[in-house]
Amino acid sequence: MNGTRTAVNTGTRKRIARRIKRILMDNWQLWILMIPAVVATFIFNYVPMYGIQIAFKNYKIKKGIMGSAWVGLKYFRLFLGTPSFGVMLRNTLALSVFQLALFPVNVIAALMINELRSEKYKKVVQMISYAPHFMSVVVICGMIRLFFAKDNGIVNNLIAMLGGRRVDYLSSGTAFRYLYVLSGVWQDLGWGTIIYLATLANVPQDQVEAAIIDGASRLQIVRHINVPHILPTAITLFIMAAGKVLSVGYEKILLLQNNLNLGASQVFSTYVYQVGLQGGEYSLSTAVDLFNCVVNIIVLTGVNFITKRASGVSLW
Repeated sequence: MNGTRTAVNTGTRKRIARRIKRILMDNWQLWILMIPAVVATFIFNYVPMYGIQIAFKNYKIKKGIMGSAWVGLKYFRLFLGTPSFGVMLRNTLALSVFQLALFPVNVIAALMINELRSEKYKKVVQMISYAPHFMSVVVICGMIRLFFAKDNGIVNNLIAMLGGRRVDYLSSGTAFRYLYVLSGVWQDLGWGTIIYLATLANVPQDQVEAAIIDGASRLQIVRHINVPHILPTAITLFIMAAGKVLSVGYEKILLLQNNLNLGASQVFSTYVYQVGLQGGEYSLSTAVDLFNCVVNIIVLTGVNFITKRASGVSLW
């Protein structure tokens, strides 16, 4: 009996080995092309994970990571006990949830671009909508200040011409959230439609032709053919976006931040910048980043579970 079982296991392993070898040999060019990406990912994403232990040590540059003393969860308790922790959590979630709420904008834009009849006009629209993505954050924030400045901003000049009162948008916490999120949506609108347009390009044309023969309107084709075809891709990207719920970048916030809108613009990433790069508290800043990563993983897992139960689409 044992001999038969051993022979079966050996035969199974040989079949698996042959199958793997066949896959590698049939696609060896693709595997070679993957090597640089795998190496870069390992070097820049996995090797730095060695430094996570700084969050649990009283890190001193002179002593190095291994020579610094262990302090356990000291810096996590210090961070969670920070008086401004509640404000930073609220502001970070407010910006992230606002961005997630506008997630369908890219999907709607892709569906609208896909419905354009003229190929030349479609290319012009795509080119114009792609352009803001390649602008630097500094340029975008400069444009925001130029448009929404109280004294000489274009928006306030128009309001004054119409008889209204000038509004100090750049000093308002509520306006800061709208300016931050909506400018990001505008900047990434065209770039965010690329993957959806690629998915729509694979819609079976026989289904579209059959729907046209049956008398379906363009709106009905979009609703019953295009949307179901694009939905799995949209759900997958939404799950990935939800996994960054606490990862709000600090560059744009710092460029738009001032003392008057600080109550709405102070988030975890700016706190890490202040205590880590400016204050030299490397252990505390690492603890904050690790806290963000853990929360992001929990949210990602939860959203993935919910979408899997609701729609059958998930990352795993």
